[in-house]
Amino acid sequence: MNIPRLAVVIPCFNEELCIERTVRQIFELFEHLIRLNKIKRDSYIYLVDDGSKDRTWSIIERLHYENRLVKGQRFVTNFGNQKALLAGLEAVRRIGCDCAVSIDADLQQDEYAVEKFLDKYMEGYDIVCGIRNDRKTDSLFKKTTALMFYRTMNLLGVKIPKNHSDYRLVSRKGLEVLELYNESYLFLRGFFNEIGLKTAYVNFDVKPRFAGKSKFNFYSLMALALNGITSYSVVPLRFVTVLGFLMAFFGFLVGLETVFEKIFLNNSPNGWATQVILLCVFGGIQLFCVGIIGEYVGQIFQEVKRRPRYITDTELK
Repeated sequence: MNIPRLAVVIPCFNEELCIERTVRQIFELFEHLIRLNKIKRDSYIYLVDDGSKDRTWSIIERLHYENRLVKGQRFVTNFGNQKALLAGLEAVRRIGCDCAVSIDADLQQDEYAVEKFLDKYMEGYDIVCGIRNDRKTDSLFKKTTALMFYRTMNLLGVKIPKNHSDYRLVSRKGLEVLELYNESYLFLRGFFNEIGLKTAYVNFDVKPRFAGKSKFNFYSLMALALNGITSYSVVPLRFVTVLGFLMAFFGFLVGLETVFEKIFLNNSPNGWATQVILLCVFGGIQLFCVGIIGEYVGQIFQEVKRRPRYITDTELK
């Protein structure tokens, strides 16, 4: 296999404190990999500004004019991390590369793990997923919510390796397969683990964030999880069906018990408090089930409108 031209895709949102240092460190990584003859000298960085409100884009423009191996685009508004990542992968496929690596703008992920990614790529793997070794840098809340996220996703049939985010290498073949999927809300972690291309895993360490703070909060993680579940799993809908059957069966048993007491014990159960409790419980269950169905209806609603995934304001090639 020939030495690959590498593209590094970096989604950015309000990262003025990080982005310049991140670009510098990626170029240091490039020099290291070029010396080892593992990438071509025309490998480049592609930055996607997801509608930042700070100086992120002006910094990207300056870096581009200083070095044309810094490329990028700016969204007209904030479309979300997944859309920014998708836009970057689509752009580097158009520009041209043999493989692309996506990494966070804060560079907490060990960028030198890219060397191991490339080794796996040269062995013939089309997808190489980065798996973090631990969560020592996370708060207790973030550790707990992340654990819940991965367990819930796998329980519902969305197979994602534990502690894998969006730090991965994708071959040209993988990028071409991605082009075939035109869903508005494509869940990339699920997508790359279900398309069937040859996949490898590389462990890496996570560094403390050197500036700014993470833009990923509990709400965005929940939105990501719901998108992943409704995109790749019908288990919740089957759960609603089973729960409906169990509720009906329970009602049938309660009816039999009432008839038995009336005929054989000459007693009509008064149970007013029990009735109120059962009404509240079953009413809550019904609303919960309607909510699950509503999430799927909402996903269908978003898809059938066929609105653009994102709108680009400016692109630097």
